[in-house]
Amino acid sequence: MKHLNDSTILNNGVHMPWFGLGTFKAEGAEVANAVTTALELGYRSIDTAAVYGNEEEVGQSIASSGVARDSLFVTTKVWNSDQGYDTTLKAFDTSCQKLGLDIIDLYLIHWPGKDKYKDTWRALERLYEEGRVRAIGVSNFQIHHLEELRKDSGIVPAVNQVELHPRFIQKELHDYCVQHQIQIEAWAPLMKGRLQDNELLQGIAGKHGKTVSQVILRWGLQNRIVIIPKSVTPSRIRENSEIFDFELSSEEVSAISALDAGERIGTDPDKLMF
Repeated sequence: MKHLNDSTILNNGVHMPWFGLGTFKAEGAEVANAVTTALELGYRSIDTAAVYGNEEEVGQSIASSGVARDSLFVTTKVWNSDQGYDTTLKAFDTSCQKLGLDIIDLYLIHWPGKDKYKDTWRALERLYEEGRVRAIGVSNFQIHHLEELRKDSGIVPAVNQVELHPRFIQKELHDYCVQHQIQIEAWAPLMKGRLQDNELLQGIAGKHGKTVSQVILRWGLQNRIVIIPKSVTPSRIRENSEIFDFELSSEEVSAISALDAGERIGTDPDKLMF
């Protein structure tokens, strides 16, 4: 992973950049400018979701960027209230219209919930088989959710996007996904800035002449985790991407992983029932 647009190969042969821009809780001109900045800096992967309320702005920035569509990787997600077979198909159409795209690169089930995700997955399978999406996956799925899908589906999710950072490395889930060729992807890879004062990370950052955020993101890459840090600040969007000119030692990677404390900052998927 030596370049901004180096990619992993998903279980269906589709190439997905290891690094991209997250857009959670960014709306209006703010998210439009962030996407424009990212694309100008060479980002080619943009992650959004129906519930973020910014698909239209993301799509407009993509359209006006001048970047060839086939060099971009766009992810969006079906929200909880739209889960179910027919409602998911309708939600997908709405997302495509807002994004101004005929084909989505990666479409995810945003949360597993209680029992609708199997019908939702059948809808994603149909979209995939029809060629309307290049890859399908899930978000916030635990091992037992993934096992339930395996019972009924011949298509293994290409990606599982979950909360993952040095204080919550989800080793068992990560190992499961590696075993079943499901690419793990981290949301909140920087733990929303809560690791900036960590002495270990500060020491490693100083050694490499990098910031704490850059060290955390590099740790993610070296653990073969797709990362999508969110920022709307141009200088931070640039800083986050400048992680391909150094490498952490195996000892540093292990030391950072040892910060794990099972500490979530988001919702436990097994407690979000709908």
